[in-house]
Amino acid sequence: MTSGGTRPHLSQLRARIAEIEGGERRCRTVLPFGLGAIDERLPGGGLSLGSLHEVAGGAQGVTDGAAAALFAAGIMARAEGKILWCMTKADLFAPAIAQAGLDPDRVIYLEAQDEMSLLACFEEGLRHGGLGGVVAEVSRLSMPVSRRLLLAAETSGSIGIALRRWRRREDASDFGQPTAAATRWRVTTVPSEPLPVPGVARPRWFVELIRCRAGESADFLVESCDATGRLALPADLADRPAASQAWPARAAS
Repeated sequence: MTSGGTRPHLSQLRARIAEIEGGERRCRTVLPFGLGAIDERLPGGGLSLGSLHEVAGGAQGVTDGAAAALFAAGIMARAEGKILWCMTKADLFAPAIAQAGLDPDRVIYLEAQDEMSLLACFEEGLRHGGLGGVVAEVSRLSMPVSRRLLLAAETSGSIGIALRRWRRREDASDFGQPTAAATRWRVTTVPSEPLPVPGVARPRWFVELIRCRAGESADFLVESCDATGRLALPADLADRPAASQAWPARAAS
């Protein structure tokens, strides 16, 4: 009789504790982009730390792959601590990620022999606890592997980015399959705004939030990361309502 009467109270207490812990965790572990148009679409107002995220380039091969890497570098530029960057081929251009705000002195580069070794290093880096974040250039990401990576990130509180990179078209066949990543992004380069004088304008990206746990998909036309790792809205979109800030060409197609 007594145990049956107290059971509802225990359930309420557990629910309340989970609510408090969840609220505190969200406050501690969100990394905002600093751009309202994007942060408003993300649960908690930013990218969750202690979690796994996916970033990939669009269909334009090397060009979009570079944009995706710079997008990831901009995120890590705003995280605290050392960054581990894992790859199977050492062809990352350090001056470029520096322009995206990620100081090369903060980056520890790791070249793995193969994809299996790279994923093992990715997991160990996330589990370590002494890093601000880990980026790994991976071609394939299965659900079981992504779950292990997510658990490792949750354990340490570090942010993990699976930078999907394919050297052969057939390697991209599993992109879009379910993974445990909290968000999935795709970055495509688009023409820059013409300048009134000869010169090179700030690059523009069409950024798609393809998947967002506890959120909705969205897309954004933005200017690339600056020297602090922050994105910006193009001048011709900055004053528009959020609902009309999507890529104009998308609406026209």
